[in-house]
Amino acid sequence: MVELEKLVRINIIALKPYSSARDDFSGEAGIFLDANENPFGDLNRYPDPHQQTLKDKLKDLKKLSAKQIFIGNGSDEVIDLLIRIFCNPSLDKVIICPPTYGMYEVAANINDIIVLSVPLTSAFQLDIEGLQNVISQSAVNTIKIFFLCSPNNPTGNSIDDIDWVLTHFNGIVVVDEAYIDFSERSSFIEKLALYPNLVVVQTFSKAWGLAAARIGVAYASEAIIALMQKIKPPYNVSGLNQEAALKALDNEHVVEHQKAHILEQRTYLETSLSQLPLVKRVYPSDANFILIEVEDADLLYAHLVLKKIVVRNRNAVIKNCLRITIGTFVENKYLIEVLKRYIP
Repeated sequence: MVELEKLVRINIIALKPYSSARDDFSGEAGIFLDANENPFGDLNRYPDPHQQTLKDKLKDLKKLSAKQIFIGNGSDEVIDLLIRIFCNPSLDKVIICPPTYGMYEVAANINDIIVLSVPLTSAFQLDIEGLQNVISQSAVNTIKIFFLCSPNNPTGNSIDDIDWVLTHFNGIVVVDEAYIDFSERSSFIEKLALYPNLVVVQTFSKAWGLAAARIGVAYASEAIIALMQKIKPPYNVSGLNQEAALKALDNEHVVEHQKAHILEQRTYLETSLSQLPLVKRVYPSDANFILIEVEDADLLYAHLVLKKIVVRNRNAVIKNCLRITIGTFVENKYLIEVLKRYIP
């Protein structure tokens, strides 16, 4: 059984959070003279520091309490805050399973946290034996966080055996579901009541089409969310970005239509790419991108750039692989036409 208070840094437990002007007031007011704002303009007031309206929308959608929801300035802020809450610099460790999202390691390095790497298997699944060895060989209380991305970036597949991790790892398990809207699998949000050490991270950047708005969301126990609220900057999500998310939630039918198009085009690209001689392998995807293996990823990437097509060269992470985001019908068709004419 995970004991949360033993995982949290002592200074975070003792921390007195910053109290903004809007934290000191509740109710309705017509005149605000508390936050040293300019009294003129359309954007002159600080945004709601607790994003309450947005949380109220999400709690109904996710069937949770608002106290189980944290809104961050992108998922990267969520990742960084979790490391700062639970990990003591130069002492504590996190586990990652590469190839995976690179910001887990970057955020750990910024915070001077030791990174234990247990690579995925050749099938891009968890190496359970390797994980058992790493967890057993290190003092339990020094490995604080296990970062998992499912569907995984850059491989595109969903990760199995996450329940095993939640059961056997005596720390915080972060399941990053940035691409869950493109998968047929259920979100681990449904299992929050079963696992008090679980944090599920989602985003408005992918299926909701708000990458520029930088809105990441963490779903967890009320205790973990309270800690995140305690240490976050006072106005971490702008009013404009909160409004963009609320508008998207009010127009969910538009998002569903766009998602259907992306899934249809994913099938088109999977079929078309698999028929090209230059493509050695098309990996199965539960995301809005496809990973492909080619003969020479660097050469093909350079050729596509010349044709004004930018994909992600993942050769340094997975040998001779390119990651291709699902675009519009016109964009995807042009990509296939260029690849058909490609001569190394």
